[in-house]
Amino acid sequence: MKSIRKELWFNIPARRGFINITKEVQDTLRASGICEGLVLVNAMHITASVFINDDEPGLHQDYDRWLEKLAPHHPVDHYQHNLTGEDNADAHLKRQVMGREVVVAVTEGRLDFGPWEQIFYGEFDGGRPKRVLIKIIGE
Repeated sequence: MKSIRKELWFNIPARRGFINITKEVQDTLRASGICEGLVLVNAMHITASVFINDDEPGLHQDYDRWLEKLAPHHPVDHYQHNLTGEDNADAHLKRQVMGREVVVAVTEGRLDFGPWEQIFYGEFDGGRPKRVLIKIIGE
């Protein structure tokens, strides 16, 4: 069995944002030479997410509005976490809802997706560099 590890780095200037990282994952898979196996993609920061869904701008706007209703950024003093001097408690909660990672099967050298599926990085506390891990194992 073979494995490959790669990090993607992002620095989203806005507080929140979504980036389609499917191409980067596919490129890493192609470079690995692995034909059958699994791809793990995970956010390595507790205020960011990796998830699978449709690449449709309206859906991303819906996510943003929905998450802000679930865990609004303001007022920051409503969160116990923020009493330590932080202002990102909402980002931790948003990440919990959207998830830390995805695992995708690799079949015949390709990501074995269902219709419309794409991989996204979700940022909920932007303004500094953060990374995503791609780990591919297989043969």
